[in-house]
Amino acid sequence: MTPYEALSLHLQEEPRRWLVTGAAGFIGSHLVERLLSLGQTVTALDNFSTGHRRNLAAVRLAVGEAWSRFRLIEGDIVDESVCREACRDIDIVLHEAAAASVPESVENPLKYHATNGTGFLNILVAARDGAVRRVVYASSSAVYGDDPRLPKEESLSPKPLSPYAATKLFDELYGRLFEELYGLPTVGLRYFNVFGPRQDPRGAYAAVIPSWVSLLAAGKEPVLYGDGGQTRDFCHVDDVVQANLLAAVTEGPVTGQVYNVAGGTSLTLLELFEVIRSALVDRRPEVAGLGLAKRPERAGDIRHSRASVEAIEKALGYAPLHGVASGLDASLDWYLRNP
Repeated sequence: MTPYEALSLHLQEEPRRWLVTGAAGFIGSHLVERLLSLGQTVTALDNFSTGHRRNLAAVRLAVGEAWSRFRLIEGDIVDESVCREACRDIDIVLHEAAAASVPESVENPLKYHATNGTGFLNILVAARDGAVRRVVYASSSAVYGDDPRLPKEESLSPKPLSPYAATKLFDELYGRLFEELYGLPTVGLRYFNVFGPRQDPRGAYAAVIPSWVSLLAAGKEPVLYGDGGQTRDFCHVDDVVQANLLAAVTEGPVTGQVYNVAGGTSLTLLELFEVIRSALVDRRPEVAGLGLAKRPERAGDIRHSRASVEAIEKALGYAPLHGVASGLDASLDWYLRNP
């Protein structure tokens, strides 16, 4: 039995009360679904600025009667009183709420500081004052910047290249501080390129995979920014869920840390395009003749990215469930049904 399988059984035997911020989003809705399916009680907080009610509707359909253990608070993490209400009678916080577009953060850094910086600080204060047992929060691989050393290990010095990345580093600093100063256990998760069902190809978290699948399925050429030699480490959303639950419940000296969450391998964007096009050909034969529309590289984008997952494997027992091909196979039908 894997550590994740053992954890799933443990949660069913000893259910907890959870807060998921950003619960109507791509990752947040998957966390809500998994927790409810394991018999947990879930409070959700979302302002629906980027999340979708349809994601929660999909969760409700998937979990059936377990939906009775779900409560929604519609509000914004920049509002301190909303955060206090959300953290009342909560055991564990999974913090996913964020503004998540690198290009938009370059254009509007104040928005990103308010949501990702002040908003997270509000959650930490509310969790501290509400006697929450642990806070697990989403950081990002963007904190590494364009450091040429690969794979990215957690010990590398951060070099953020965008306001978005800077706010995620801010979150990590405050996460550690609240553990050391106030005794609030925290765990940060540096997500690499996450993909999977419910990922909006037009949304703020619009990763390359759903965007390219959507365009190819519509008979259009996807846009490639730069020369295509950029490398990315892709991670299926099921593995992000696994990492969150392991980080939330695993005992031992695991808190006060940040961990990479990734597949531990990388592809160039040109290689990724071939994987996607090949996977689509059986369903959409016309994509065989489509290529990429090239555009100049974007400000703030990182050239190469590949994670070491050794630390999270050792500390939490994390083991990726999907590679890019299997994760794409598990997600493709959803992408095609939801263009």
